[in-house]
Amino acid sequence: MTTGRPRKATQKKPVRKSRPAKKDRAIYPALSVFSTGLKGRCPRCGEGRLFRSYMKPVKSCANCGLDLSFAEEGDGPAVFAILILGFAIAGTALMMEYRFHPPIWVHIIVWIPVTIILGTWFLKILKGIMIAIQHKTGAGEGKLQD
Repeated sequence: MTTGRPRKATQKKPVRKSRPAKKDRAIYPALSVFSTGLKGRCPRCGEGRLFRSYMKPVKSCANCGLDLSFAEEGDGPAVFAILILGFAIAGTALMMEYRFHPPIWVHIIVWIPVTIILGTWFLKILKGIMIAIQHKTGAGEGKLQD
């Protein structure tokens, strides 16, 4: 004999489903991809350094811990730098030629260093902008569906 409430014969405990990993719920300010790219800062927090050497990105942000392994800028920044700077430098060199008619050695002395200096500076900025755009849009490595 039992006393008290009757037990249900088929009472089962609910099965707990495993939860997906929690996303970072910290609130970060909305940052412009251009401002973080120009400054070379983390695209999420805007504080940590984006590059460990002149053009080599860090593995993760020292400030907020953002994993930057998703960032694969590839040849995109180089193509944009070549097209934009090539147009600007060729146009300026042509304008200088038609106005002042300098000898060829002046063009060599002026435009080769200007091209190298502006090219490396502009390439770093474009790499930073490209990484910030990838973070903002959630871009990652392409994968084939199973």
